[in-house]
Amino acid sequence: MITTGIGLAVAGCLGLLVAERTHAPWRIPAKLLASAGFLLVAIGAGVDGSYATWIFIGLALSWVGDTALLGTSDRAFLLGLVSFLLSHVAYVVAFAGLPPEATPVAIALAVAWVGAAIAVGRWLLPSIDGPMRVPVGAYIIVISLMVILSGGAGAAADDPRIPIGALLFAISDIAVARDRFVAPAWSNRVWGLPLYYGGQVLLALTIG
Repeated sequence: MITTGIGLAVAGCLGLLVAERTHAPWRIPAKLLASAGFLLVAIGAGVDGSYATWIFIGLALSWVGDTALLGTSDRAFLLGLVSFLLSHVAYVVAFAGLPPEATPVAIALAVAWVGAAIAVGRWLLPSIDGPMRVPVGAYIIVISLMVILSGGAGAAADDPRIPIGALLFAISDIAVARDRFVAPAWSNRVWGLPLYYGGQVLLALTIG
């Protein structure tokens, strides 16, 4: 099931990229297929225990967010934003429960990400209308906490896939924000979608 899930995520991601570029009619099924892929990976890895349960909840909420972002309205985007915000909260709970270890690598990741998050906030928030600034700002804070904790969690579990997956997921959100608020373009999806699905698959694999 793990191999099948990875295959679905890869095939769905590639199909989605083509559909976004050519406006092909399979955009919706391709995205749902890709997102179902990381859920299958998690199920195949075995959802057992607190850490695995919270990671699976995060993946399921991400699936909801992916579905919401198939819409184009502000309401659909807000629903997607809230779903992904809760997904990151679930990952925070999962990582905090290991518990994290403050290794030099984990500390370096935390410091680097805090600097990056501040830079992203200063770049992004001026482009956002007033009502959306609060949820986007909250999102940046929560995703930063998720990345910071992922380094220590990865050290505690001796599993580098945890911080790598979290970091890929976080960076992919920059592509979504750029596409939504700054410069809409297919190029955002070219790098954002593979990072997103790669990060989610890696996090799904960590529960095995």
